[in-house]
Amino acid sequence: LLRKLFSKLPQTLDGIKPVLLYPVFGMLITGFIMIFLVNEPVTAINTGLTNWLQGLSGTNAIFLGLILGGMMAVDMGGPLNKAAFTFGIAAIEASSFGPHAAVMAGGMVPPLGIALATTFFKSKFSEMERKSGFTNYFMGASFITEGAIPFAAADPLRVIVSSVIGSATAGALSMAFRVTLPAPHGGIFVIPLVNHPFRYLLAILIGALITALILGIWKKKQK
Repeated sequence: LLRKLFSKLPQTLDGIKPVLLYPVFGMLITGFIMIFLVNEPVTAINTGLTNWLQGLSGTNAIFLGLILGGMMAVDMGGPLNKAAFTFGIAAIEASSFGPHAAVMAGGMVPPLGIALATTFFKSKFSEMERKSGFTNYFMGASFITEGAIPFAAADPLRVIVSSVIGSATAGALSMAFRVTLPAPHGGIFVIPLVNHPFRYLLAILIGALITALILGIWKKKQK
């Protein structure tokens, strides 16, 4: 769009178009779109989700863990993921350390589950996917859910559904095991801060295995 708008400028300005005009005006336009068209509705959605989760916090803890874990895998870094994450951080600030343990467990499962699936169901994935799957071991262990995004983009139904089921299971088990986590991030690097580290690792492993099995069985073989 900017290239077309600036096409009528003198040729003497061609040199500054890609280094000045396009980036500056591109940033300005994008900024206005974010402020006026994106921020308000997304803020309203996040506020509504946070209020809903706060309403659940006094109910069954396992159900809350199930919802939080599942939300972490629905969009893998998007608004639902960040709403659950923000709720977990708010819970830590309120000295309630159980919800964020479920959040982190749910966020670690998608990449770990995909990594396991690419390892044990090799015929279902291409060579490039298997290589990318191996890196997801490290991303999942570091609580970087976004490692699963390329797989979700390529096969959204199977990857997202299997990830949500595994993450929801991990979140529910974390709450059932009464795991607490005072750290906001860190993955396996903050496991020593968890009150029941072995139970917590078991919850994450079970969730990842469920995701791997569902995805591996459901996915079609590569030609």
